Amino acid sequence: MRDILSDLDTPFVSDENPMKRAQKQMRTPLPKRFYKTAHVERDIATDTFAVQLDGKPVRTPGRALLALPSEAAARLVADEFEAQKEEINPFDMPVLRIANTAIDGVATDTQAVLEDILRYSSSDLVCYRADGPESLVERQNEAWDRIVDWARASLGARFVLAEGIVHVDQPREAIGAIGIHLKMRDEPFRLSALHVMTTLTGSALIALAVDAGELTAEEGWAAAHVDEDWNIAQWGEDADAAKMRAAKKRDMLAAARLLAALN
Repeated sequence: MRDILSDLDTPFVSDENPMKRAQKQMRTPLPKRFYKTAHVERDIATDTFAVQLDGKPVRTPGRALLALPSEAAARLVADEFEAQKEEINPFDMPVLRIANTAIDGVATDTQAVLEDILRYSSSDLVCYRADGPESLVERQNEAWDRIVDWARASLGARFVLAEGIVHVDQPREAIGAIGIHLKMRDEPFRLSALHVMTTLTGSALIALAVDAGELTAEEGWAAAHVDEDWNIAQWGEDADAAKMRAAKKRDMLAAARLLAALN
């Protein structure tokens, strides 16, 4: 499972941690930009939209055609290629990374990805509440109650809330309801984007709420970082941690843009 969802996008990606990856890439020569323009061309045979550089199709690391289900989604990738300067830096191309992962990995085993998202829902971030201080409890309730309520009302998934970090078994019916919802949305690109958002936030419910339009991507990101933001307000923020967080947020927003472009 982790092999499927690892950095399949490029041989230049060398670490799961985005900041360490960036540092390694600074020590590794990046390929020069060799093309003038990037654009999207419809593939009539497959009814998909291929990304092209100077009129030539782009291939994934697995040598498959880099083609996406919608023109808007393919345009996101083409725009990332256009935004490259003298060198091509895959660290700056989060939608491309998701697309390559979807084509080379997720498409071969969507069930494994779906099950990994389900595992997150069985111990979802928004179900574990602090028992104090009161200001943190209030922030959690404000950010997370609407997500739990949405899952119950829209998905039929009733989750159990707990105080502290001791694991609480969620009702099989709740996990089953999430599984049914995911099964209806198990296209490789959508699952890839949902998995990125789930792992970055620690919450399948946040990712699904963003996908459904219940939360904006910014609201989803904020909901996932209630505890961290509360601690920052008390003690301040480490500079290196801030850079890592910014990189993760960029990937989160990219996944959300891809989800929107697939609709």
